[in-house]
Amino acid sequence: MRSLHEGRRLGSSVRRDHQDHRGVTRGLALDLGSSRTRVWVPGHGVLADTEVCGEAGTGAGHGRPVRRGRIVDPASCGRMLGRIADTALGADRTGTVIVLSHPVLAGARQRAEARELIAALGPTTVIALDSARAAAAYAGPRDGGPLLVVDIGAELTEATLLVDGQVRDARQAETGLGDLAPAQPPTAVVRTVLDMIMEMWKQDRHGAVLGALRRGPLLTGGGAARPDITNRIAVRLGVPVRLADDPATAVVRGAGMVLDSVLRRAGAAPALTGRTG
Repeated sequence: MRSLHEGRRLGSSVRRDHQDHRGVTRGLALDLGSSRTRVWVPGHGVLADTEVCGEAGTGAGHGRPVRRGRIVDPASCGRMLGRIADTALGADRTGTVIVLSHPVLAGARQRAEARELIAALGPTTVIALDSARAAAAYAGPRDGGPLLVVDIGAELTEATLLVDGQVRDARQAETGLGDLAPAQPPTAVVRTVLDMIMEMWKQDRHGAVLGALRRGPLLTGGGAARPDITNRIAVRLGVPVRLADDPATAVVRGAGMVLDSVLRRAGAAPALTGRTG
């Protein structure tokens, strides 16, 4: 189980590889998951929610270019992203912006590989955004207080403490829904979430974790769509939990809201479709 304290301290969670947004007219937001890739396009909302599959014969990613939040088959992943960009943006990507969400504890190498693949698509602007802040942009409270975001995915589970919109602490475990047998109760996943939260609480000297728990953790990812998981977490923590609308797409929708803001500043975005778009 990885934690923020084991490695680098996180600075700003949003990185712009090209700062000049003048002339930006189109774009898309991406959530490149271990089992599914989700795409958000301004004016259309979630345009694609497709299973991630590698190409026959590559063997690099056991049939998937992304495993445990890491790109394990860059060539296959690049071709998949190219097909997405062709569909959503067309052949000419001049004057476009792409927002890419990534795991909160993604390492420098992981982030660099993802940015290289996105840059190869030819956008004018690339924005990297961690998944916790993306989810909070979509479904979190707007008062800026402490927020605990728990993202339960297919092969990765993360718990992140946000304070005033910044990452204060984060934990990651390489386990998720895909590790459960068809009829197996989600005991291991629930225990993983509880262990991460308890570890954060023990190291919190400012009461932010307690404040976040009192207001209710925000649960996202495919695991948040399962009552057998969310109910157990709520009971064990003794607090109500917040569930995003369509929690499996909360990250890409939040990334889409960031994209929409960038395009609006450029004066070229269509009307925001809203949280249910």
